[in-house]
Amino acid sequence: MTKIERKTSTLRASVPDLARVLLVDDDPTSRLTVQTILEAGGYHVDSAASAAEAYVKMEKLEFELVLSDVGIESPTSGYEVLAHARAMDYRPATAILTASYESADEPGKPFLVEPEDVPGLLTKIATLIGSRASRRVTRELRLQN
Repeated sequence: MTKIERKTSTLRASVPDLARVLLVDDDPTSRLTVQTILEAGGYHVDSAASAAEAYVKMEKLEFELVLSDVGIESPTSGYEVLAHARAMDYRPATAILTASYESADEPGKPFLVEPEDVPGLLTKIATLIGSRASRRVTRELRLQN
């Protein structure tokens, strides 16, 4: 193990996992870059290279956040992955992860621009997960009353 690998391993061990994130992107370079950033931020990241792979993972595991590139296999595949995620019983937070923001096809839906501003990206992700947790607690309190 090299000195850099030891430092990275020590850093990851000292940072608690904040939440489980599913990252869906067919571009291996982009997927690895975002996954590395999220893991360095303390998130446990599972990745999928296709919509089909993402569906299988969502059925097997519970995620706090599902991030998807817009056009995985087709121009609408990313939206379909997020629609599937929102239909899950555990209702993860969802967001489109894109290299550029072109239009507001889905007004009010979060769009995250791939990492140029890493602290900003991590802040947006923390906000999405926090909002999801708040909605979940509110829903559970309503069910108890």
